[in-house]
Amino acid sequence: MIDVHIHAVPPNLPGVGSLNPLLLEPPERVAAELRREMQTAGITDAFAMGDSSAGDDDPLGINTTLEIAAFAPGLRPIGIADPTRTDAEHFRKVELILASGVVVALKGYLGYLHFEPAHANYRRYYELAAKYRVPVMFHTGNTYSPKAKLKYAHPLGVDEVAVDHPDCRFVMCHLGNPWMTDAAEVIYKNVNVWADLSGLMVGDEGAFVSEDGREAAAELAHAIRRAMNYSERPNRFVYGTDWPLAPMTAYREFIKDAVAPEHHEQVFEENARLLFRV
Repeated sequence: MIDVHIHAVPPNLPGVGSLNPLLLEPPERVAAELRREMQTAGITDAFAMGDSSAGDDDPLGINTTLEIAAFAPGLRPIGIADPTRTDAEHFRKVELILASGVVVALKGYLGYLHFEPAHANYRRYYELAAKYRVPVMFHTGNTYSPKAKLKYAHPLGVDEVAVDHPDCRFVMCHLGNPWMTDAAEVIYKNVNVWADLSGLMVGDEGAFVSEDGREAAAELAHAIRRAMNYSERPNRFVYGTDWPLAPMTAYREFIKDAVAPEHHEQVFEENARLLFRV
């Protein structure tokens, strides 16, 4: 199984804390907990979001994730596409990293940063992503920050760049929740758009088995199935957890119940292997 959406370091976004105290621990401690969760849940590969506040010597915010990966086999970094950076030297460094093959994707934090996907400052990232055949992942849907602006995080914004950049592959994280049907329409219309199923439920194991948790899971499962059926593209959905916001094993069971059994192999592994070229 492949988990395409976890956090190994704090994202350091405007209005967002560390997400979880674990992410403030030394790399060895984070790696040990991640290894345990991956082994228990049967995860072989996990892709981790970078640090949006890293300096010039870390243009994609991946250095700490790489330190953790040294102790956690199967962990690979996702670089941050920062639309506030437009200088040529920044993109020279970004291209060198992409050419090395060390990152599996780029990530744009829509909503948290007040730039729409079609903003000109993202264009160079799309060109480089297409050149080096890595997808661009976007936060879509609800945010953790009161400073975020939801209009930038709506999944319909991805439609515009999918049309204008047909050689680039885009992933709507969190299936645009709560706008799942809108996200499904974007997938239905555009062959270069995927969605991940991460972060639709958060909390510890107790939250997943509580009465409220079971009720929420049932409602979300219905919405996920509807979106997959509407899109008519089960090959465009990939599995993610948003760990450590959710325990890997409990989240796996939630998605297993939400996704039709005939699509499990695609969602939990096959689609990600093709999309991320694992």
